[in-house]
Amino acid sequence: MTDLESFEDVRGYRRRMLRRYTLVISLTIVCMFCAFIACMAVGNYQLSPSEVWNALIGNESPGAVQVVRRVRLPRVLAAAFVGAGLSVAGLAMQSLFKNPMASPSILGLSAGAAFGASVAISFGIGVGLFGRFATPVLAFVMCFVTMGLVYLISASRYGISTVTLLLAGVAIGSFFNGLVSLMQYVADENTLASIVYWTMGSFNKATWDNLAYSFVPVLIGVLIIAIIYRELNLISAGEEQAANLGVNVKRTRALAIIATSLCVGGSVSIAGTIGFVGLIIPHIFRMMVGPNHKVLIPLCIFGGATFLMLMDTIAKAAFEISFPVGIFTSLLGAPFFVFVLRRRKKEMWE
Repeated sequence: MTDLESFEDVRGYRRRMLRRYTLVISLTIVCMFCAFIACMAVGNYQLSPSEVWNALIGNESPGAVQVVRRVRLPRVLAAAFVGAGLSVAGLAMQSLFKNPMASPSILGLSAGAAFGASVAISFGIGVGLFGRFATPVLAFVMCFVTMGLVYLISASRYGISTVTLLLAGVAIGSFFNGLVSLMQYVADENTLASIVYWTMGSFNKATWDNLAYSFVPVLIGVLIIAIIYRELNLISAGEEQAANLGVNVKRTRALAIIATSLCVGGSVSIAGTIGFVGLIIPHIFRMMVGPNHKVLIPLCIFGGATFLMLMDTIAKAAFEISFPVGIFTSLLGAPFFVFVLRRRKKEMWE
């Protein structure tokens, strides 16, 4: 094969991959908007897609406008933001640790946030300062406290290794999970119900006010991960190779963990702890388009938003009572993940 033929082959391959990336991203965006309209229409007060659109622009009856704008829109947007944030955070953790089972909870961040929320619910700490936002604020603060503890424990004079960071995260996460269990054991019935409901994950209390507070950290976290996508591409192939190619591995690792903390903290502050989103969504798209983070990040944003919007709608509308969405992400996500593992396990992490 001549050099010209090889060059043409490369150009042809890049054109095919570009068409494939464009098609997958376009279909994901279309699915997200379809899911948004469907989720806005479903509920105790059923609406058609045209009625949803008219209510959004204010051309519908006052009752429909009230339901769409004040009740459903903040909830659906919260589910979209949390799904996008957790999916991108999971993608970053899987690339950073080169572990297909990594997720946003791998560093104990979700457990730390759950402990902060449990403290606020049980003892009212922060209520005087933060008012009705005490629970989400303490959850967000404890997420960053957990990150600091993990870094402090794993740091040494030789630096911070990925394995040590992972083990420290597992240990701290187990510790905070134990504290949450202890608080559940000693709590009264009303407090216990509130803590358990928080740890299950739900958007029932999503409003425009707490959506505004959670949106900013999630947005910042996603933007940071999007900025360092080239470094994540190289690190996922090996830290030594990345360092030889000029990547500052320590700085990239720190940025990825800070961004993950922002995504998890913002998500937990509005919805509680929701598992499995950051584990399964990155895998699905990694199998579809490969390991390029330039494509995976937007796919995780749109795909994670679509997934959690649909799961929340099923949780609130499929039964007579509204279930916490965290239950459904586990019940529906785990069997699907096992199915994917069985079908595509050989090429899943290549």
